[in-house]
Amino acid sequence: MQEELHEFERLEVWELVPRPDKVLVITLKWIYKVKLDELGGILKNKARLVARGYRQEEGIDFEESFAPVARLEAIRIFLAYAAQ
Repeated sequence: MQEELHEFERLEVWELVPRPDKVLVITLKWIYKVKLDELGGILKNKARLVARGYRQEEGIDFEESFAPVARLEAIRIFLAYAAQ
C-alpha cells in the first residue's frame, strides 16, 4: 500500500483538499491481489486504490464514462477484411 501511495505522490495524480460542507464524499477501497509466477509461486503482492463508483453522481462527480467495448459490426468488418 505504501508503494502505491508513494506512486500517487510521485506522479502528482491527486491533491488533498478540504471537504466542502454538505457534500457526500466518495469513499475509497483497497483491492489486494497476489501475483503468481508460472509455477504457482507467489511473485508479489499488489494493492490498488479504487473509488467506490456506486456512490458517484453523474454531472457532479464525473461528466462522461467510457467502456472499451467494440461493437459487433466493427468486429465483423475487421474479420471480413482480414479473411481476404
